[in-house]
Amino acid sequence: MKSLNALQSWAGQNYKLGLEAIRIYLGLGLIIKGIHFVINSDFLIGTLVEAGHLDFANTLITHIVGLGHIGGGALITIGLMTRIGALIQIPILIGALVFVSLPRGLFTQNQSFEFTALVLVLLVVFAIFGGGEWSVDKRILQKEE
Repeated sequence: MKSLNALQSWAGQNYKLGLEAIRIYLGLGLIIKGIHFVINSDFLIGTLVEAGHLDFANTLITHIVGLGHIGGGALITIGLMTRIGALIQIPILIGALVFVSLPRGLFTQNQSFEFTALVLVLLVVFAIFGGGEWSVDKRILQKEE
């Protein structure tokens, strides 16, 4: 019980560290997903076709989504222009929810709706609150003051 209380006390004093870990993990996850989309563009095109969206724009969308995830994810990971990095992702995630996940339904095996919605909520949080204490943004702002 004593070690649990010590952990709780430490967590209370260092809660910002948890937010930093979430920001970095979210950014890295977006980078990995972006690389996956760039390398396997057929996967994303297949997903769009399966959702009933087949047109010339699919090829363009796959490149925009992949590069958006890589670029925005990198900004989020290091905390450089974090709000912009998150804002780049928000339309992509809204599109994924509306055009891909929602038509499949809420109770699917791969749970894409729930996961996409979670990532969207986290992006909104970081778009509002920024990168946090350990972000490059914070370091730049401290030097300017």
